[in-house]
Amino acid sequence: MKWIAYLTVFILLIAFGYVFFKGERIREERRPGPKVQPEEIKVGMVTDVGGLGDQSFNDAAYKGLKRARDKLGIKIKVIESSDMTSYVPNLTSLAEQDYDLVWAIGVLMQDALATVAEDLPDTNFGIVDAVVDKDNVYSATFKEEEGSFLCGVVAGMMTKSNKIGFVGGMDLPTIRKFEAGYRAGIKAVNPDAELIVTYTGVFDDPNKGKEQALALFGRGVDVVYHASGACGVGVIKAAQEQDKYAIGVDMPQSHLAPDHVLTSMIKRVDLAVYEGAKLIKEGNFKGGTHKVYGLKEGGVGLEEDQLKKMTPKEVQDKVEEMRRKIINGEIKVPTTREDSEDFTL
Repeated sequence: MKWIAYLTVFILLIAFGYVFFKGERIREERRPGPKVQPEEIKVGMVTDVGGLGDQSFNDAAYKGLKRARDKLGIKIKVIESSDMTSYVPNLTSLAEQDYDLVWAIGVLMQDALATVAEDLPDTNFGIVDAVVDKDNVYSATFKEEEGSFLCGVVAGMMTKSNKIGFVGGMDLPTIRKFEAGYRAGIKAVNPDAELIVTYTGVFDDPNKGKEQALALFGRGVDVVYHASGACGVGVIKAAQEQDKYAIGVDMPQSHLAPDHVLTSMIKRVDLAVYEGAKLIKEGNFKGGTHKVYGLKEGGVGLEEDQLKKMTPKEVQDKVEEMRRKIINGEIKVPTTREDSEDFTL
């Protein structure tokens, strides 16, 4: 009978071993492995020649990029362009560093981005102030004419000389939208006022902006609106020196001359850049998209606190009235010089 006892013990040992090792294997399969870190999202930006510090649309774009970093945990990088020939290599550089989205800031980069996007179809790109019709490009443009119309209302009601000025940067369709909306806004409230228009030809020279503004003030102008990038710093400085008024653009610019800036036309380039980064982060980015930001979308508007500080309530009320009429479609703001010259309410 001993052999039966030995056999029983042997069978029990085998069974115990099977359960032990099977249980160990199961524990191994269920034991969590090392944590896999989520893939880092990288969004880059190439400025136009105005660069950072323009206190205009490049700085506005950078504000949106920093917000994406702080709110979304995105890694960011900025390359500043020294001249227009550096646009293509700068965009290509970020793409080759595997950035998930590469922003081109400004209409001057339109042709360069079209070239790079064609050559690098697997990279996602975005552009502000222009449309690039490629499957891997997200385009963000603005109804600058709508915000500029409100600036025209302010200028038309605040002028004492009935001579009003506009300083543009380069004479491009985008900048002419600022001019057109501004002219229409003036005509809406003060059809007898004269608008004198000048262009610096560049976006990155504050001295040229100052020269143009001083020339306007010398002709009797007492309110000047600019859409000239970094040149606008000079425009505002000239207004301060001559004890006249300026209207800023793109970002709040009242800090440059708090007692001489009536308001600023806020253009939410920062919002466009942030929203593009958010789409990448959430996996919802779609190339070939064109998003337009106007008053209704919160993409343009005025520097409200400064407006309240610098203008009487009747001006503020008229601005609000016109804003509502634009949003609900009662006023269609012209986008070209020719149409604005014929504008009537």
